[in-house]
Amino acid sequence: MKKEEIEQLNDATLATWDAGDADAFAEFLADDVVWYDWTLPEPLHGKAAAKAYFAGLTTAFPDMRTKTVVAVIGDDAVATEVEWTGTNTGPLAMGGTELPPTGKTVTGRGSYIARVRDGKVVEFRAYQDAIGLMGQLGLLPQG
Repeated sequence: MKKEEIEQLNDATLATWDAGDADAFAEFLADDVVWYDWTLPEPLHGKAAAKAYFAGLTTAFPDMRTKTVVAVIGDDAVATEVEWTGTNTGPLAMGGTELPPTGKTVTGRGSYIARVRDGKVVEFRAYQDAIGLMGQLGLLPQG
């Protein structure tokens, strides 16, 4: 793929988060995608698992809006720093536990690396500021 095509794929994928469209999101993934998220105990394998992860976050933050801070595009990958805002009006799955909505509006930050082959994301590695997010949601002990 050309770098411009990878950039368009990245932008279109982020737009599906803003739309909360899990089906459209899944169309950008290879069937055998591997999704690494350092907040999860194990990588997710396959399009269905990644789609379920997406659905969980967009259920917790249905008004999520993303912003690309910076993107670096290579021959077969893109590294992107993102910032997103959203209000936690739905349950949030964390470490096998479902947390009730807090009603709080937060700003999430993180970065990811997406490897692309034949127009599809084949590997995704997410690095989130989970502690910052949990603090904004009021889910960390105060001390």
